[in-house]
Amino acid sequence: MVILKVIIDAANVAHHGKKDDKPRLKNILSAIDALKNLGYESAIIADASLRHEIDDKDSFKKFLDEGRFHQVPPGTVADHYILKLAEADNAKILSNDFFREYSDEFKDINSRRIPYGLDENDEIKIGVAAKPKKVKNVLQKISTSILDEFELKNMDSYRIKKGKPISGIGIAKEAIDRINRSNNIGFESKLEGFFMKLPLFDKVMGMVEEAERATDFIIFVLVHPKDYKDSVRFAGNIAVTIGDRLKLDHAPLVVIRNDVFTKPGTFELNIIYSEEVIEESPYNVDITINDFDYVFVKKNSRNIASTVASRLGTWKFPIVSVKPSLLLDKPGQFEIFLDKGGKK
Repeated sequence: MVILKVIIDAANVAHHGKKDDKPRLKNILSAIDALKNLGYESAIIADASLRHEIDDKDSFKKFLDEGRFHQVPPGTVADHYILKLAEADNAKILSNDFFREYSDEFKDINSRRIPYGLDENDEIKIGVAAKPKKVKNVLQKISTSILDEFELKNMDSYRIKKGKPISGIGIAKEAIDRINRSNNIGFESKLEGFFMKLPLFDKVMGMVEEAERATDFIIFVLVHPKDYKDSVRFAGNIAVTIGDRLKLDHAPLVVIRNDVFTKPGTFELNIIYSEEVIEESPYNVDITINDFDYVFVKKNSRNIASTVASRLGTWKFPIVSVKPSLLLDKPGQFEIFLDKGGKK
């Protein structure tokens, strides 16, 4: 069982709704009980001046002496001390202080801080911390990390992310231009581009060996998932147009793939020699992710697999497994592990 920790900003809590201008010990004790009832383990941190201002000095001193309450070290700014301690212990903070002066140093204050109030019985009522802000481009960050891991295992990947406006004629023209240039200088390498085959066409997998015999080129068109269905419609015409214009004996194989790096309305074009395509990924991918991003990443695991496979140049997708972890408690946090063996 994971015990959730909360640091009580003792001065802030004691001063809330104070009477006779004196901070109240009762507030702190009420906060401890309220947090305990919610399953939290609390730590009470007070600034040096509170012991001289509190309404029940003797009891407060006793709690300090017994180690139930803690006072910040001399010469230490209490707010900064509490924020640093919360960060180090991965704890929440019970306080109505917004800590605005520290927002540049501590980016997650809003989601770490738990607000509170007083109920009709003058007891502390615990509020709800703000939801952490989602991290932008988490799918791209995950895919980049996966490709980094593959490259550590000596597998090169295609990294270009320029993006050109998408259209059937635009794709055909770009492919014709690149193939014409390759007649003089050759393709830069397999890194010029790949696209792993999706189960978009049931027959594509069966076409692989035939395609390798029938054509020199595999043209992979990387598109945003929103553009995938529309792009599929003109894949055949693209292949015929390229074959006719270049007077090829066999039309190239044109494969459309989802790619999380590509922006809506644009495409990337990867052209490789057919014999350079890898049959299947030598590694599957395990992603451990924080709770906030889990559902979104799980839903898009197929797009991640497509992106990784296409940029590595494999026909078959790696199996991408996604699972949440309580140890990763912030949006955007994840860990990647490559599992050897193309099947599970």
